[in-house]
Amino acid sequence: MEDKKALIDFDSKELTVKHQCKLLNLSRSTAYYEIKVHQPDQEEINIKNAIDRIHFEEPAFGCRRIRNELKKLGFFIGIRRTRRYMREMDIIAFYPGPNLSKRDLQARTYPYLLRGVNITHRNQVWGIDITYCGTPKGFMYLVVVIDWYSRFVVGWSLSNTMKTDFVVRTVEKSVQEHGMPEIINSDQGSQFTSKDYIDCIKKYESIKISMDGRGRAKDNARTERFFRSYKWERLYLLYPETVLELKQMTKLYMHHYNWRRPHQALEDKTPATVHFEKNA
Repeated sequence: MEDKKALIDFDSKELTVKHQCKLLNLSRSTAYYEIKVHQPDQEEINIKNAIDRIHFEEPAFGCRRIRNELKKLGFFIGIRRTRRYMREMDIIAFYPGPNLSKRDLQARTYPYLLRGVNITHRNQVWGIDITYCGTPKGFMYLVVVIDWYSRFVVGWSLSNTMKTDFVVRTVEKSVQEHGMPEIINSDQGSQFTSKDYIDCIKKYESIKISMDGRGRAKDNARTERFFRSYKWERLYLLYPETVLELKQMTKLYMHHYNWRRPHQALEDKTPATVHFEKNA
């Protein structure tokens, strides 16, 4: 509904609002209804920033154990609120064994295709994921697309919402600049099981969709490892004060990570060196 409303041109001289609503199958009253956007208060920002740090230190902690850690930090909130914040931040506890929670949109989940696969060249596999990035005054979400062979970040974007459109735009720009991967792997989050995301990947025809098993951290280990490096080497260390500073810091880190930061797994070469090798 909100997306349809955004398509309405209230200043159009060619089509009335009534006619635009009819074409969009949207009631006219809804078009004029002001949709309230949730603005988090300072307490929510502080708690979510604390949850993010706890999760990266202890990725196996579920909502109960995270709530207990929050209490040690002076945040006294209940299980339901902790669970809701974790859900909004797309945080899932990683632990061995089956996850018996019901899957939403099961028809749009795909099997994990990379178990036992030897990664031998660039654009063979890309991993995509989203993480929460907090500042003292607000937060954003970072989506990153990484080439698994070279560890090169082929695409990234920051957004203040978890909507799928910024994920789709990042994928499209990555393909435009670096070509198509054979496989793109994600978790089973709502952004990656959405119709818009699946349709985006399917339009390239040759790209296969792979998804992690629920609660299996190792299935997307390279992408998770990048987030850990980004947060411990920059976000938690510099702790930018504003969203603008966060954007600037992230842009600088992406360039540093791709072009200057050596990797032991790459024989101390940089991702860019490996990614752009002639035989890669």
